[in-house]
Amino acid sequence: MRKNKLLLLASSLGVLLLLIVAAAQENWLKPWREVQAAGRMDDAPIDVQLRQITNERLGVGDRCVSCHVSMAPGEQAVKGAELFKPHRPVVHDPAEWGCTKCHGGQGSATEKDDAHGSVHFWPAPMIPVRFAQAGCGTCHSTPGVPARAAFFEARSAFERLDCYACHRIDGRGGTIRPDGGGMEGPDLSRLGISGYDGSWHEKHLAKSEKAVGGPWKHSFAKVDDADIARLRVFLSTRVASPKLIEAKATFFSFGCLGCHRVSGVGGDEGPDLTRAGEKDPGQADFSNVPEGHRLDRWIAEHFRSPVAVTPASQMPPVNASEREIDQLTMFVLSLRRGDLPAAYTPADRMKVARFGQREFATDAATLFGAFCAGCHGPEGKGKQIPGGAAFPAIANPDYLSLVSDEVLTETIKRGRPGRRMPGWAKEGGLRPAEITELVAHLRKLSGTEPAADDKWSVALDPLEGVEVYDQNCSGCHGKKGEGSKGPALNNRAFLELASDRYLVETVRRGRSGTAMAGFENASPTRRALSKDEIEAVVAYVRAWQGR
Repeated sequence: MRKNKLLLLASSLGVLLLLIVAAAQENWLKPWREVQAAGRMDDAPIDVQLRQITNERLGVGDRCVSCHVSMAPGEQAVKGAELFKPHRPVVHDPAEWGCTKCHGGQGSATEKDDAHGSVHFWPAPMIPVRFAQAGCGTCHSTPGVPARAAFFEARSAFERLDCYACHRIDGRGGTIRPDGGGMEGPDLSRLGISGYDGSWHEKHLAKSEKAVGGPWKHSFAKVDDADIARLRVFLSTRVASPKLIEAKATFFSFGCLGCHRVSGVGGDEGPDLTRAGEKDPGQADFSNVPEGHRLDRWIAEHFRSPVAVTPASQMPPVNASEREIDQLTMFVLSLRRGDLPAAYTPADRMKVARFGQREFATDAATLFGAFCAGCHGPEGKGKQIPGGAAFPAIANPDYLSLVSDEVLTETIKRGRPGRRMPGWAKEGGLRPAEITELVAHLRKLSGTEPAADDKWSVALDPLEGVEVYDQNCSGCHGKKGEGSKGPALNNRAFLELASDRYLVETVRRGRSGTAMAGFENASPTRRALSKDEIEAVVAYVRAWQGR
């Protein structure tokens, strides 16, 4: 009995000791308490207490401000630790919106790893600091962003015209110069949200003409129409997240919308990416991803080698620099599209979600970059994927000189059934005006004029072309025209659009820049075909149309 009493006493003392240690850790030894103990406001210590931001309408309950005290309501003046830096100016008030809505993480946690979501069970880890602007995609969908070339051209125009002499954008510019040039004009960092006066140039010019000296005379000159258009592009994309906008411009340059949808627009070949930035890292396979269990690293490696990360993927590796991979990763991380009450939904997202504005610019170059470049190459010269079929060079002059604009338009609208080329006249596809822009862009790339409509047709018996086709064409186009190294010829949409003269001339002249050599002249590996043999092959191919 005595032994049992001693054992009970010892276990009770042990439990009491554990409770005392737990109480001490909870009430005096928590890291956030140590952080707050260093804080001072007006040279007086701040109250050490659990702080949090609560917004029931947004579903926010964030305790992040227990360490990042200067981001708590009314405490922006707290000094004393690196963590006490106040939030940089943004469009909305962090004290109202909280932290996790933009940055991710586990808002209710008070331990660093838990709060940052750096634990395997938490589905929404914090966005890495270098990709922090990706969090803007939770709420915002900036419309009208051009592809990289046009974006850089617009940004360069703002700098070339020395607009920074008077205006500040994203922390740069707007300072008075020793020579009297420049002035502290309005900050333009958020014009894409607030809007601006479209007649600014005329008003600037009038002030410049009246001025007798100072910055209006020395720092401003008349701007031509082309540069005004470039400035319009640049200013409309100033939404206080310059890195994200550049990342978005990069995304619209690699043809990703040819296979993937974003906000309901794009192809159906690959997964819908609208909320790809919300992917749960716990559901991803990191076995072939170096440097740790983080979503941004998974996304970047997927761009570099899709099959290594996702063995069943049909996506080819993206031919991009490491900087471009970083930008593509940032944009995918930004595809979060959090649910928001109507009162908190920003105007740009409303324009895209409710009124159908495009997130991409609708100039020809951006449309081609966003939808076509992934398969056909950035200049329409085609692309060969190792182990897969070649994508045709749609800007090839040999092709475009033989077809009319109507054929090009119908080809884009209807696609190529049975191949990876979808028809774009569909919901979530391209609008008629956008298809017209693409046709004009192909003409510009190739330097060709549209061919006239041609009703001529071959008159030979299709059976006469069977042997010629088997000996000369089946090796690349397949025994029954199903396609192999070369494109499928036994394709109803293709045969309905291609004229007999187009087919004859293609066989006769070949297609420069591809493996398709002209059969009008002999080569070391094959004989030349006569006019009748070429027409007989076309008659045989044409016969597939009725089957």
